[in-house]
Amino acid sequence: MADPAAVRDNTARHRFELEVDGHTAFVTYRPGDGVITLVHTEVPKELAGKGVGSALAKGALDLVRASGLKVVPLCPFIAAYIRKHAEYGDLVAGHA
Repeated sequence: MADPAAVRDNTARHRFELEVDGHTAFVTYRPGDGVITLVHTEVPKELAGKGVGSALAKGALDLVRASGLKVVPLCPFIAAYIRKHAEYGDLVAGHA
């Protein structure tokens, strides 16, 4: 299983990255004023079915929480992850 704590913020490329077995899964984002828009998640086919996407989502959301930003989850995968993991619901921009 991939380690969510291994997710890093590649600010130069505007994406959160998780390297597993020589492959890089990532979530692209657009920074904003107090928010970060998570646009697209991509997991290489070599890593499919290994929980990498979920570890990436958790790690990225943990980094967002630590930064004090709110999330705009445009990416359907991230939006679904947040729906399944209520502990991240408070990160969504506009959440009361």
